[in-house]
Amino acid sequence: MVQSMPDCSTMRSVATRLARRAVVQAARALFLERGYAATTVEAISTAADVPPATVYRLFSAKLGILKSLLDVPIAGDDEAVPVQERPRARALLADPDPRSLLAGFAGVTAGIMSRAEPVYRILTSAAGSDPTAAALLAEQARQRDQGQEQVARSLARSGALRPGLGERDAADIIHALMSPEVYRLLVGDRGWDPDRYRQWLAGALICQLLPPATNAPAG
Repeated sequence: MVQSMPDCSTMRSVATRLARRAVVQAARALFLERGYAATTVEAISTAADVPPATVYRLFSAKLGILKSLLDVPIAGDDEAVPVQERPRARALLADPDPRSLLAGFAGVTAGIMSRAEPVYRILTSAAGSDPTAAALLAEQARQRDQGQEQVARSLARSGALRPGLGERDAADIIHALMSPEVYRLLVGDRGWDPDRYRQWLAGALICQLLPPATNAPAG
């Protein structure tokens, strides 16, 4: 039986994805080793074995590489779908049990932080001297806030928030507890295991956001 060969467009699509992946992996290693400012597109091209013209075609500029480098660990893959629109997040937002909802998002946050924290440090460092990197950092913060506000809104609409706590204050608490800075302090500086951080975050969110009757330890 003769097998059909993949068409040219499929082969080009696969080649493009492989080239993007090689560039992102090479950039990650170089950014961590040399820093963002000291790493050139040409150095990334050489390390990835991808021609400079192809690198510029795929990413436009070094900042485009950094953005892709950040997108992959945040989402877990290179699909252009925001975290808050993915099936896992949608299912959690629809969960009628607020404890389960918060524990689930603590798990999502722990996973994102464990993958993205090194890249977030690269971006934060780059933002100090590069206005375009600073704008990217601000956009990442805006997207994170948007996702966290959805959690607060879901809890408020279901009447799950503890008495006297409004949706805006709940969003502020979520913003603080789920911040990259808290993750870095506990996991990076204090040496916590990521799973210990996940359990702590779930418990802290439940304690701060829900009525006392639901404040049993999170699993």
